[in-house]
Amino acid sequence: MAAETAAPRLEDQWRDILSVHARTMCEIDRELHPHGLGASDFEVLDILASTTTTGPDSDSPASKGSGPVEQCRVQNIADRVHLSQSALSRLIGRLEKEGLVERSVCQEDRRGVWVALTGKGRDLHTEVRPLQRAVLARMLAKG
Repeated sequence: MAAETAAPRLEDQWRDILSVHARTMCEIDRELHPHGLGASDFEVLDILASTTTTGPDSDSPASKGSGPVEQCRVQNIADRVHLSQSALSRLIGRLEKEGLVERSVCQEDRRGVWVALTGKGRDLHTEVRPLQRAVLARMLAKG
């Protein structure tokens, strides 16, 4: 019994993790707001920037004649962000409207949708990435 009370309870550890996550997301939102982005917007851009593909589906206008392109299937993005499918679709729609990403239908599986960074999206990601990483370094060092 004494060992159970001496060690942090799992629930307390979980709540600490959630608290750090919430504070970090709010801080990223504050830092990126002047650039027209929120933390979730940045996450999608960051996933796309770190995903380079080539092949038959690399034929969207963003990739014409440019070789490898930063693109990802929407389902793969959904697996990596903490958003519902509908919230992610709305976010991607907003990013597309702002000219930061573009969507195209997967040629091999017409049900699938690819999302690719545009040049404008790549430039904005490059500009704000150091801001997001600085927030992560600062907030995660606190614990």
